[in-house]
Amino acid sequence: MVILMEMDASEQQVAEVGRVLSGFGLEARLVGGGRKIMCDAGVAQAPVLDALGRLPGVHRVQRVGRPYVLAGKECAEGNTVVRVGRAAIGSGAVTVIAGPCAVESRDQLLDTARAVAASGAKVLRGGTYKPRTSPYSFQGLEQRGLELLAEAAAATGLATVTEVIDEQSLEAALAHVDMLQIGSRNMQNFHLLRAVGRAGKPVLLKRGMSATIEEWLMAAEYILSAGNEQVVLCERGIRTFETYTRNTLDLSAVSLVKTLSHLPVIVDPSHATGRPELIAPMSRAAVAAGADGIIVEVHVNPKEALCDGKQSLEPAAFAGLMAEVGTVSRALGRAI
Repeated sequence: MVILMEMDASEQQVAEVGRVLSGFGLEARLVGGGRKIMCDAGVAQAPVLDALGRLPGVHRVQRVGRPYVLAGKECAEGNTVVRVGRAAIGSGAVTVIAGPCAVESRDQLLDTARAVAASGAKVLRGGTYKPRTSPYSFQGLEQRGLELLAEAAAATGLATVTEVIDEQSLEAALAHVDMLQIGSRNMQNFHLLRAVGRAGKPVLLKRGMSATIEEWLMAAEYILSAGNEQVVLCERGIRTFETYTRNTLDLSAVSLVKTLSHLPVIVDPSHATGRPELIAPMSRAAVAAGADGIIVEVHVNPKEALCDGKQSLEPAAFAGLMAEVGTVSRALGRAI
């Protein structure tokens, strides 16, 4: 059950809701920051709903039949818009996030940042802490990479996003980037999810490579329940029996999650396909399916990339992708 309070509800009115719930043997919990949403996992019987609906300061009382409460559509008056720099993800416009899989050097990052900014991207991606399958693969520049992201942001006006993998990397990233990414491997690292929920910065939550949609939304619930409402979901492909692509891009998940949740959803065609020739068509398809944006890997010299060069676009190819995505967006009446 969700009790959505009026925006100007007083502390006394919130406390009265808690008192009434307690009288019915239900435990109240205040979440949602300024929206003053009170949630309870108990079964909402008609007498409870009637009593709560008559209380001053209560805007709406809603039964919730799913395990995720805060991530569900019932818990918001409209779609959530997450603001990251100049980007308003979920506003109806198509937000493009682009940059290298990993920050490798100052020149590599600045050259890539300038290229994607010139083509219309609003957010720069760049991995600084890299959880790799092999312990011998490039693990990222860590603190130095964060400093380079901040320098690139200052030089181009782009907002920045990078992956955090534990509380140490989270603490380091807070001072340097605008958005925190939870990668697919950490989607169910519940301790880390709570930590980014307390951090207060926007979070990009990637779907786990074998996660169901409900598990994905429950991961978002961890972040939301810790007090952070700025969550963007990212579909990046799931693991199936298919080997011609790196993963299987589940575009149906984009449209489905839009019916279940108020949170914005973007698509990562680079990790989903692992094939540069598929990135543009899957980006077009993502926009057509209703995605709020895309996140694309771009590198000035993919052949020399230290991470995921085979699925990275060169700047010229990215410029062509932006033109194509712009055409689809405008056909649907959406800005980019």
